[in-house]
Order: sequence, then C-alpha cells, then structure tokens
Amino acid sequence: MARTEYFHDPDAPTPNRIVVAVTAFVLDQHGRVLLIRRSDNGLWALPGGAQDVGEYVAETVVRETHEETGITVEVAGIVGIYSDPNHIIAYDDGEVRQQFSICFRARYLSGETTPSSESTHVAWIAAPELDALDIHASMRLRIDHGYANLDEPYIG
Repeated sequence: MARTEYFHDPDAPTPNRIVVAVTAFVLDQHGRVLLIRRSDNGLWALPGGAQDVGEYVAETVVRETHEETGITVEVAGIVGIYSDPNHIIAYDDGEVRQQFSICFRARYLSGETTPSSESTHVAWIAAPELDALDIHASMRLRIDHGYANLDEPYIG
C-alpha cells in the first residue's frame, strides 16, 4: 500500500483517523541507530507501526521491530510522543491519518538485520551518516531526540 506524508502542507487531505503507532529508537554497542528503508515510500525511518487490538503498546514495539528488522528488543523508556496535527499520512486505500506516535527507547537483545515486506533495507547507521539519507522531518526529530537522551520525554 502506498503512503504519502504531508508535513505542514496546506494542500494535505483532511484526516479521517488517528491510529496509535510506535517507533523504536535502538542503538547498537557502537552508538549506531537501527533504521529501515520503508517499502511503502522509500524513506529511511525508525522501525515501528500500528498497535493491534488486544496488544500492550510495549508489545507493539517489540513485535514491529522484529517484523521489520529481524532484531529482538526490549523497551527501555520513552523518547517522546509525537502528535502534530499538521503531519498527515495518506494511504492509497483512502485512509488519511493524523500523526500519533510514541517513540520508545529500546535495547538490542539479539538478531541479525533482515529486511521484510515493509523494509527494503535494514541497517545500523552512525549519527554522522544520517544527513545523507532521505528521512522525513518528523522521523528525524525522533532520531535527534533519541540521541539527545532528554531528561524528560518530548511531548508535542
């Protein structure tokens, strides 16, 4: 399913849903962040996705990270909550979401990077390499907040 993101764009479609979504900020022993290249829009991003009915949000983080990357993690904290009503995500099936995403700090447990149907590439990326990647501004904000290791979670 194709996905188009609008960020503070006056021509964005009107949202018809808010979906609880998560992302995982995971570092390896060298301080590199785990990123995927999304198959639906080609952008680099933290692994993550929508919470399923009957699932704890921490389970969503673990499940989505493993599904998209092959990496098993455990939740270690919260980087921030991202709910900018001017960040709209439109899908080709007519669903148009207003952003609502919780970015969790997660700890690597095991596994090897493995692409999936949702990720064409999976890689551990060093901070100086981030500027060379095509990363949406809202995702880059989460990554920057993760690296900043703020005393309190970002709420915005």
